[in-house]
Amino acid sequence: MSESVISSTAPSTPGSFGWNLEHSYSRLPAMLYEHLDPTPVKEPRMVVFNYALAQNLGLNGPALAQQPAVFAGNELPEGAKPLAQAYAGHQYGNFTGLGDGRAILLGEQVTPTGERLDVQLKGSGPTPFSRRGDGRAALGPMLREFIISEAMHALGIPTTRSLAVVTTGEKIWRQEMQPGAVLTRIAASHIRVGTFEWAAAHGDREALRALVEYTLQRHYPKRVGAETPGLALLEAAIERQAALIAQWQCVGFIHGVMNTDNMALSGETIDYGPCAFMDAFDPATVFSSIDRHGRYAYGNQPQIAQWNLARLAEALLPLLHADEKQAIAAANAAIESFKPQFESRWLSGMRAKLGLFTAEHGDNRLIETLLEWMRAQKADFTNTFHRLSAAENTLPLEDAAFAAWHAQWQERLGRQPQSAVEVQKHMQAHNPAVIPRNHKVEEALAAAAEHGDLSVMQRLLTVLGNPYDLSDSQSEYTTPSSGHAPGAYQTFCGT
Repeated sequence: MSESVISSTAPSTPGSFGWNLEHSYSRLPAMLYEHLDPTPVKEPRMVVFNYALAQNLGLNGPALAQQPAVFAGNELPEGAKPLAQAYAGHQYGNFTGLGDGRAILLGEQVTPTGERLDVQLKGSGPTPFSRRGDGRAALGPMLREFIISEAMHALGIPTTRSLAVVTTGEKIWRQEMQPGAVLTRIAASHIRVGTFEWAAAHGDREALRALVEYTLQRHYPKRVGAETPGLALLEAAIERQAALIAQWQCVGFIHGVMNTDNMALSGETIDYGPCAFMDAFDPATVFSSIDRHGRYAYGNQPQIAQWNLARLAEALLPLLHADEKQAIAAANAAIESFKPQFESRWLSGMRAKLGLFTAEHGDNRLIETLLEWMRAQKADFTNTFHRLSAAENTLPLEDAAFAAWHAQWQERLGRQPQSAVEVQKHMQAHNPAVIPRNHKVEEALAAAAEHGDLSVMQRLLTVLGNPYDLSDSQSEYTTPSSGHAPGAYQTFCGT
């Protein structure tokens, strides 16, 4: 595959709305997508629009915010060539063919800085991959994705983002009748582990090879030209996923449905279905209503990520070596590197949360002891670390176990050269004051979806946009819910 697959075939000039769409993905083998238009809706209306993101994309936000028909799929933006992507996936460990059952890729927006980002409509109608589904989305889940993805972005965690949500003027059935909606998602790409599984399952080595080279060009250009491109891609994906999952763990984020079709090769967090943030610390925490056995619990996320990457390795085996045994050996060696990479990233993140600039052999035990105490006390994950970073301690030194740990921590801090002020600033930069508290998210969704009141959501988005800052007026966003017993809160998939 030549570099022209990614590069523009001709210079492009943004139109009046700023669209500058290209279509490098559609130059890949046809087995990887199906061309089709979104299905029009009855009465599109703009619900929320991300002006800051639009500006970064080079789009005319104020003008586009008045064009709900474009974000519903009733009208196509200038230069769009819609398609639905094909992919497979292991869902709760079981392999199945999938594809974009309710999403349409409009194209790749090339930004003023030269960045290439997918523009996708989610909830835009049935596709050849819908598997008898209606291809639609409900307003609540689309607003949830908008809120959580923007919160993750503000936390500095790689993520897809949300440009707009529109209502459709139609109702859809999800246990009950709900208002329909379409979300416009922006992503580095929508290439998933499942995309490679799709090509491998069809035995199409050339499609697999083309997909590898394309993904390297798009996401890992420094690895283009590697002696074994498939291995170079596998190693790069492992490195990024190790870093991403470590960041999830350090803020208490639970994805909820870590199927292989929900792991992006770009290293971004993608597909915010039954996701949530943990309140009381417990590695067994699960929120998803369909994860009945805790496969995707908070504490299992690193192992599941490694499991997913092993499925990527299996798909890439034909490209790793002509000899199957050597291909398997190379794949295993790469997969085994995930755990130490993740642990290194996690330990680095947790050191920062505790104000540790230097590394000592006993740091891991110091961290684990604190987490063990937090689990036993059902201590709030976010608030515990934020209070540790406060100028004055507000944690229970009268608790003997905590007091013993606190003394060890202070002794450890005393063995590094940084001042107390430097330590505090370092901790405050790595311990968010606010996260999307589950009850506050639900409050915002209920107000918007049931009463048409967007003010609750807008206030929440404003607070989440500055997660490391806290004022007295924002204290309501730091308090865990008192209305849910531990383990009682559930989130639901939007399909």
